[in-house]
Amino acid sequence: MTNPAPAAEKKSSIWRGVNRVRISDFVIAFVILLLSLTCILPFIHVAAKSISSNTAVMSKSVYLWPKDISFSAYGSIFRDGQLTYSMGYTIVVTLLFTVIGMFITVCAAYPLSIKGLKGRSVFAFIIMFTMYFSAGLIPEYLLYKDLGLLNTMWVLVLPLCFAPYNMLIMRSFLSSTIPDSLYEAAKLDGADYFQILFKIVLPLSKPILATLSLFYAVGRWNAYADAKYYITTKSLQPLQYMLSNMVLNSGQDAVSLSEAAAVSTTPEVLQAATIMFATLPIIMVYPFVQKYFVKGTMIGAVKG
Repeated sequence: MTNPAPAAEKKSSIWRGVNRVRISDFVIAFVILLLSLTCILPFIHVAAKSISSNTAVMSKSVYLWPKDISFSAYGSIFRDGQLTYSMGYTIVVTLLFTVIGMFITVCAAYPLSIKGLKGRSVFAFIIMFTMYFSAGLIPEYLLYKDLGLLNTMWVLVLPLCFAPYNMLIMRSFLSSTIPDSLYEAAKLDGADYFQILFKIVLPLSKPILATLSLFYAVGRWNAYADAKYYITTKSLQPLQYMLSNMVLNSGQDAVSLSEAAAVSTTPEVLQAATIMFATLPIIMVYPFVQKYFVKGTMIGAVKG
């Protein structure tokens, strides 16, 4: 005969947990649900429009579920080739931007996290100064012109590849996570600073490396203002800049696909398909770094 005591204790613990739930918990959960819906519902609405028929979209009858499913808009995008080429070009720019940005960030954050570095507070102040003050758009344009960066891919990569805010996050992470005893033990074993970096610091910094890589990649992927100012060659325009032109314009001028694409969709449906086409790649990256994301940002924000 089984002993009913464990089952009774388990049931009692469950009820104690339910009794601890307060009204404030429901309010917080409700607010979080509303905030989540404000992010998810527009995305679902655009996705539904992108695979609905022209008639259903023009009649304003598509909300959160597609009607008369059709993938003709996506077919037009791939047949045209402009957006697919821009997609590949933007991926290359984003990868270069992220790799170079992370390299510079590590090179700046690692020395500034070492307490024995003389003058590190001065260097940190100089870097932080650039967060609040800049020369302005016109001096930047003249500088890029003198450097020969205008109408090149590198004008989208080099100027913004270092973010002082990301460097401060990584410096705080290294200072709060890696104890001084590890540095001292490595020095006693004869390791220099480069060996400490590659064998101790970087292996222990996977969460913050993944988090900041995501920051750099998403920031570059979504940026289009610099392309508007410094790029006039159409083949060098990133995907988000082309998408911005399509969304901001109205009517037939909003769609600039070539005649070879044999576009048979309305501008509104094509805009929705283009938005989805430009959004899905960066969304697919999130699952691979999600496990590092919260840990990296929280630890990096503990103390600096």
